[in-house]
Amino acid sequence: MNTAELTPHEAARWAGRAGLPLPEARHADVAVTADHIRAVVATLRELDFQDTPPAAVYDVTGEDRHGTV
Repeated sequence: MNTAELTPHEAARWAGRAGLPLPEARHADVAVTADHIRAVVATLRELDFQDTPPAAVYDVTGEDRHGTV
């Protein structure tokens, strides 16, 4: 994964490619926000979820499969 910070110019180019043209005054703010999001995602990718069951098995009632809490 590229860890270089996103420049305001690159942020504007990426937004334009996504069909979201940005006013020049927003380029720097978008770049900073995108860098923050990338940092958070990088942290989440480092977490070990090996023992975490998939969301499909979560039971909102709090009961296990045998009907006990």
